[in-house]
Amino acid sequence: MDALLATLDIRDAADAVDALRAANTRKTPFAIVGAGSKKRLGRHAPLQQHISTRALTGVTLYEPEELVLSARSGTPLREIEELLDAHNQQLAFEPMDYAPLLGGATRSATIGGAIAVNASGPRRIKAGAARDHLLGFHCVTGRGEVVKSGGRVMKNVTGYDLSKLVCGSYGTLALLTEVTLKVLPKAETEQTLLVLGLDEAQSLAQLRRASGSPHEVSSFAMLPAGAAPLGLDANAALLRIEGPEISVSTRREALIAQLGDTGARFETLPQNESGALWAALRDVTPLAAHSGQIWRLSVAPTDGLAVLDELRNAGAPIIAYYYDWAGGLVWLCLEPAGDAHAGTIRTAVDACGGHATLIRASDDIRARVDVFHPQPAPLAALTKRVKESFDPAHILERGRMREAF
Repeated sequence: MDALLATLDIRDAADAVDALRAANTRKTPFAIVGAGSKKRLGRHAPLQQHISTRALTGVTLYEPEELVLSARSGTPLREIEELLDAHNQQLAFEPMDYAPLLGGATRSATIGGAIAVNASGPRRIKAGAARDHLLGFHCVTGRGEVVKSGGRVMKNVTGYDLSKLVCGSYGTLALLTEVTLKVLPKAETEQTLLVLGLDEAQSLAQLRRASGSPHEVSSFAMLPAGAAPLGLDANAALLRIEGPEISVSTRREALIAQLGDTGARFETLPQNESGALWAALRDVTPLAAHSGQIWRLSVAPTDGLAVLDELRNAGAPIIAYYYDWAGGLVWLCLEPAGDAHAGTIRTAVDACGGHATLIRASDDIRARVDVFHPQPAPLAALTKRVKESFDPAHILERGRMREAF
């Protein structure tokens, strides 16, 4: 490979093997680039050489009756979703599009990138994350070795475990060349029940009550008063109900009966408005227009409000926020600071055993501040051993997740 070439387009796994073996010989690290929609996600650790998967495209297997699809990693996610939609099917984990937050063209992401960062949306609390739908994959490790894991059935335990390792590794373990996914039928219709007029604690309590009900709610979020995209004058607990139309209507009425003992008022968003709302929450558009630094806090659903109260008490300059996953996921935008308020945020999150990830900040801050939550020593040691088993020379995405590797 020409040493002056900044980006290498690979056509297949053999190209990736050649590139990564040569990189190991030269000790030259590579960044992996698909559409580039996530290039500002993770630590800022710019690398001079890139491997591009933009030529590694195409659906290689789709059997609607078997609910399985395989595609090369550079295949645009948009194309896969359009193909599934034509067969009334979907990726149930509804992968988040980071473009509204991080810049770039919307809906430009690739399926490989979505799996690499475990991109999952509001339905995760019911349907699971991206890693739960990954049946198998082909990849090339940082050593330049081809690996095939899993297959077309979830019974393959070895493949399932390895899939969980690679999914969410941000390309630091291996370059994905093909993925096989479980797909699911789309619901006949959906509605969103808005529970209005309660304070924040009561609104979150209603989400948890609904999550423990038999009414099969598929998504649970809470927007504070005035928050986009609804802009209502009251807090809104949001419950998405999906399925056959008669079932959706019946379950909505049952929820109203169950939750009506608090004096709340109820409104219903029909299918199109409901779909648009959850797409906006999936892509964090309520915070995207704000210019501050954005964090993603993952805690137990019962701890979301307590963490925010702790941050308020500590004087954190909160611009905007909202809750997803019944209060267990908090999207938070704060006024910019040189340390991105990392100490304050992580102290609050550590108190309840959660973790916090810095999603949006300037390059220099993401180079200095730990983007991912610091790991306990035993877990950090395990992470290092896994990394070195896949990529001992730290060729892939050096510095993307941890400064040390």
